[in-house]
Amino acid sequence: MKTKSIVFAALSLTAVTFAQKKEIKSAEKAVESGSYAQAKTEIEAVSGMMGQMDDKEKEYYYFVKGRAYLGGEDNKNADELLKAMEAFTTVNEFNGGSKYGEEAKQFKQQAMNAVISSAVDDQNAEKYGEAANKLYTLYTLTPKDTSYLYFAASNAVNGQDFTTALKYYTQLKDMGYTGIETQYTAVNKEDGKVENFNSKQQRDLFVKAGSHEDPKTVVTESRAGEIAKNIALIYVQEGENDKAVSAIQDALAENPDDDALLRSAADVYLKMDMTEEYEAAMDKVIAKDPNNPGLYFNLGVGAAKAGNNEKALGYYNKALEIDPNYSAANLNIAALMLAKDKEIIEQMNSLGNTKADNAKYETLKKERLKLYADSVPFLEKAIAGDEPNVEAVRTLYNIHIQLGNTAEADKYKAQLDALEGK
Repeated sequence: MKTKSIVFAALSLTAVTFAQKKEIKSAEKAVESGSYAQAKTEIEAVSGMMGQMDDKEKEYYYFVKGRAYLGGEDNKNADELLKAMEAFTTVNEFNGGSKYGEEAKQFKQQAMNAVISSAVDDQNAEKYGEAANKLYTLYTLTPKDTSYLYFAASNAVNGQDFTTALKYYTQLKDMGYTGIETQYTAVNKEDGKVENFNSKQQRDLFVKAGSHEDPKTVVTESRAGEIAKNIALIYVQEGENDKAVSAIQDALAENPDDDALLRSAADVYLKMDMTEEYEAAMDKVIAKDPNNPGLYFNLGVGAAKAGNNEKALGYYNKALEIDPNYSAANLNIAALMLAKDKEIIEQMNSLGNTKADNAKYETLKKERLKLYADSVPFLEKAIAGDEPNVEAVRTLYNIHIQLGNTAEADKYKAQLDALEGK
């Protein structure tokens, strides 16, 4: 009797195993026919029998499950696509992925591309929270692709979810993520677009074949500075200034000569009105790039924010020494000059009708008109670019009315109307 029981048990187990294979095979046939809903129902029905499957059957099960949730090429359901990726990832955990591993890898990439496309669509539609969730899940399924965690953090910031963003940025910082990549590019002769290649060898083959030209090797900038800055700025946003300063100083202690980090530190100090620290950080940046007018312009902005207009003017003029046509510097100099107009008007309005007051009034009037005239060259350079500042054009129009320059006023009025679509 005991022997018969063992035989019956063995026969029963064989029958169950056979049923599992049959169900998985049926789900696979449904996939092949494009009946993905049916395939998902059938493959999920087998999930309760996982404990009775051997490694070969489990490998087969997860492969079919991945294909069922991957669906057709038009599938844009991110939840299903992520389930597909998870299943394809699990394929290699059983039987070494010896039978379906390579195919699973290809299908996983297909699912990944679809999820990325979905996340990009969310980002463009300003659904930043959804984009962040999809990208973070991609990172968990492909932990070597740390850039997904970086983009998840960026979307969390855009979605004002600072708690999640801080969590992701802290993970990136702790793992030493820099985002530095070596890119191998060449220009496609057919459409003139720059294309990236997986390796130098692959790019060189296309160039040698004659389909591409102008090969370049580009090393991208480090994102470490941006990450440190964003961590600090989130702390500032949350009112935790001590943590913000600590975060940026810890980063600088590890990388004191990192240009991007120094710029990020300056941004944080400026945000926190730490003028001395801001200027010290910017001085280090300028020492590395002394002929960059934008750096002096930024110092000017910082000085103006701190209420030191004379220092700001000096920095703006330094920027113009390097590039006389630097639009933003010209515009800000004009703005600083014209800021004195309010003070002059207040003085004029405070005067009485005495002979002395009338004389003072005329003197102030001339001073005001001179101020207008002196600002004109800076404003003209400020609007000389391809995209002139509308307010600068409006200011020039009003100034020439005050100066009595009718022809010039008409010219700027026409330009203003064109910019405003009138």
